[in-house]
Amino acid sequence: MIQKNLDIFIGLGAICSFCMAMHVRFVVLTQFAPYMRARVPFFSFLWVVGDTQEIPNDEIFVSKDGYNILKYHGSYQQTNREARGAVKDYQFMLRLKQPAGELPPNLYRLVDDLSAKYGQGDLRATTRQCFQIHGILKGGLKTVISSLMNIGSSTVGACGDVSRNVMCTPAPFQTAEYKAAREWSKVVAQLFRPMSPAFSEIWLDGEKAASVEMWSKDVEPYDIDAKMTYDNGRGIVLPNESTEPLYGTRYLPRKFKVVFTVPGDNSVDIYTNDIGCVVITNEATGELEGFNVMVGGGMGRTHNKENTFPRVADHLGYVPKEDAIETFKAILAAQRDHGDREVRATARMKYLVHTLGIDNFRILVESYTGKPIQPWRKIKDFKYMDWMGWWDQGDGKLFLGVHVDNGRVKDDGEFRLKTCLRVLVDTYNLHMVLSPTQSIIFKDIDPKDKEGIEEILRNHGIKPLEQVDPLARLAMACPALPLCGLAQTEAERRMPSYLERIRSLMTRMNLNDEEIMIRMTGCPNGCARPYMAELAFVGDGANSYQLWLGGSPVLAERTAFPHMAKMNTDALEATLEPILAFFIQKREQYESFGDFCYRVGSEAIDSYSKAYAMGSVKA
Repeated sequence: MIQKNLDIFIGLGAICSFCMAMHVRFVVLTQFAPYMRARVPFFSFLWVVGDTQEIPNDEIFVSKDGYNILKYHGSYQQTNREARGAVKDYQFMLRLKQPAGELPPNLYRLVDDLSAKYGQGDLRATTRQCFQIHGILKGGLKTVISSLMNIGSSTVGACGDVSRNVMCTPAPFQTAEYKAAREWSKVVAQLFRPMSPAFSEIWLDGEKAASVEMWSKDVEPYDIDAKMTYDNGRGIVLPNESTEPLYGTRYLPRKFKVVFTVPGDNSVDIYTNDIGCVVITNEATGELEGFNVMVGGGMGRTHNKENTFPRVADHLGYVPKEDAIETFKAILAAQRDHGDREVRATARMKYLVHTLGIDNFRILVESYTGKPIQPWRKIKDFKYMDWMGWWDQGDGKLFLGVHVDNGRVKDDGEFRLKTCLRVLVDTYNLHMVLSPTQSIIFKDIDPKDKEGIEEILRNHGIKPLEQVDPLARLAMACPALPLCGLAQTEAERRMPSYLERIRSLMTRMNLNDEEIMIRMTGCPNGCARPYMAELAFVGDGANSYQLWLGGSPVLAERTAFPHMAKMNTDALEATLEPILAFFIQKREQYESFGDFCYRVGSEAIDSYSKAYAMGSVKA
């Protein structure tokens, strides 16, 4: 039966997309036929086969097939690469699904307890606004996941070739546009959720969860399931596919990332996503009118493969709110049907948009919807905001952003962040929002509680924001070693020392007032979005990094460029001092470091550096 289905799909995979076409759609798809690919289908029932057999067995690991399937359930099998011994130290990382980054107090208490009892005792806030629990043994995986499901949380879709956690500006302002951004991030999270019953089959023994996913309650008026399955006859919804009407039996070629924000607020790195949406409201009434939509962003690349590259999204156009859901479905369908299924390294939608060009990609999307996409509406320029510190929420309440170095929530000597968060949640029943920069926002704070909250933070060794080095506040690093199987070198553990060394160098050069956005990853996959930073270190060996320069300080409309193929970690100061000296001597008024590097380019920086005498320039 399985082989029969495989043969059918392998033989007819390319034809099926044409069979779904109607009228003008057929002409468009004929034009784009060279970009269609067929890959062996990934049937939804395979989410169960293997896992139901592997999870209860006595092995401390899962097979390769089980590893690949578990990704769709929000988990990666890992091993401590620094541990020595005949038996590998197998463990599992579990990633929560948190649309808009929201985390109610009852869920945080559970996550905190689970990490202490079943994990390695800490938590990690990711760059996509969700928590990860590390160090879970296979025997505890079912308990952890079922506990999360029964409280109204989930991990499904947090990993795998589906829509990932839908992001949103974390600022909990109570204006109409911020409310719309939060609401629609949950709409799309619900719209693009995988529908396979395998999740409950494996983790709840086929029973229903004790509570529905908490974000689904916020979007009940939208009747999401009806809109998901609505078929306009143009191939968005797959025929004869009752389980996964949007994903089908093969799901997507690669992961798919969506984000929402408001005009001017680029706290979310909007240009790095497959779909980036900017809320457009009526200036007079505040009513939602629609969305400016961009497509085709993404960070991942592979060393020494020039056909892989980071890319910022292109402006697709403006979509009225009444057409938004169908347009979002159409964009996903375009990637589902036309994304590269032969070469995983070039399977992200950014390569499809790049190959077709934004105008042809727009035509492709319009062929699915049957409606033209309107021109992009002019909006205010984006600014980068991290929303740290105290802010007025707009409804008489306050919110507080607490900076977290590289997202690691832990207790370490006098620094007791993990305990602090639990005390704050237990004392004031605070709701959290995780930020896209791996930090934490507490919202809905009664002003009378401000002093007590600040005292709790002080008592647990948490620095007030004014004492956090701006370099650290702007920085991000991925986890890398020792658990990430893809890491080629350090990131999270090395970043603090790099920031200290860079700060020392800037102090010697009288650049202490300068703020530079610095990011670091242990490999080229781009989890900490390094290619958007003004200065980035991308791991390519045990003690070596590629050096990238020239990202925008507002994270908009361009990536950084590769400046140095290999920089030994001992050469940090010798490499950066000439670049900073060039910046001191040739910058324009108010020009940021990233804008300067982008303006002068790699060749000029290299020429200056070769002629530079160390210690000769100060601001």
